Amino acid sequence: MHRKNLILGIESSCDETAAAVVAGGHEILSNIVASQSEIHRKYGGVVPELASREHLRQIVPVVREAIEQAQITLGDVDAVAVTQGPGLVGALLIGVTYGKVLATSLGKPLIAVNHLEGHVHAVLLEARASGREPQLPAVCLIVSGGHTILCGVRAEPASGGMHFSYSKIGATRDDAAGEAYDKVARMLALGYPGGPIIDRLAPYGNPQAVRFSDPKMTGNPYDFSFSGIKTAVLHHIRRNRELETEIEARRQALARGERGADRLRALSSAATLDLAASFQRSVVSTLLSRTFAALAPYPARAIFVSGGVAANSELRGAFQTEATRRGIEVFFPSRALSTDNAAMIAAAGYAHLLAGDRADSTLNAEANLPLA
Repeated sequence: MHRKNLILGIESSCDETAAAVVAGGHEILSNIVASQSEIHRKYGGVVPELASREHLRQIVPVVREAIEQAQITLGDVDAVAVTQGPGLVGALLIGVTYGKVLATSLGKPLIAVNHLEGHVHAVLLEARASGREPQLPAVCLIVSGGHTILCGVRAEPASGGMHFSYSKIGATRDDAAGEAYDKVARMLALGYPGGPIIDRLAPYGNPQAVRFSDPKMTGNPYDFSFSGIKTAVLHHIRRNRELETEIEARRQALARGERGADRLRALSSAATLDLAASFQRSVVSTLLSRTFAALAPYPARAIFVSGGVAANSELRGAFQTEATRRGIEVFFPSRALSTDNAAMIAAAGYAHLLAGDRADSTLNAEANLPLA
């Protein structure tokens, strides 16, 4: 039997080529992600030109696999939702162009989705699939390698569905939190991406060993800054020259393909593990304090935390503990839906479809597309 409201989502904002089929805004029939981590690993970060080329190579087979795994045909989909921005413009163009051609050839509605809105709907998608309906308005922290933003989320009835609106509360003024993780991991020769490996090593260190100051923000107190802690880590390494020998040993191990957390831990002294733990504790503390402080001016009934860094175990634990203490619910997507994926784009696209939102052939990628 043909399911109704089948949305094909396409995501290509950075270094993952993704396609998914979601039914009714919450039932994931397929969610395919082709990661480029191995391609960018030796550079310690995403190389935009290489990312675009890989999207071009992967987009057709990834969409085909999503359709096959969902056990439908392309003609069965009711709409095509595609990430318009923000992101790397060359990467975005691959997904937008393919989505436009596909929607036109199928005679299906084309829906433009903001990537950041997708992260909000990753929370809603998973909560609804488990029978929980988050109460709005909510404060949402979107935290990843490319974004760190606090926003308010509201929903009002519109046409046949709900119209979601977003208001910016705060954002990073320099590095995103995930970017800081990657840069610190590169300094310490811990590999790429940096977030998962630092999260694995941090429990073995003393998070109070190295003191990092929380930057005081002039103007908007809900903004973030992570360039200072990155620089502080660099200065700490330079002051402690004994760290350089083990950094070189880890660099050689990475060159040999020895990337496991256990191996890197064996090559790390207590001083390195303390530094990793202290760095993580400082970043998590900043994210936590800004988010919960935003509850004062913004009338939220729930907190959402989404994006790649939302998979961090210390962050999840700290947010859950503080939310429980304050008597407010906090929602996370699963780790699979925290990182970039197309199921969240399809879920957001479903909301737009019900609200009557459509894009046309003039749709173009917008690298700096704002959420609010």
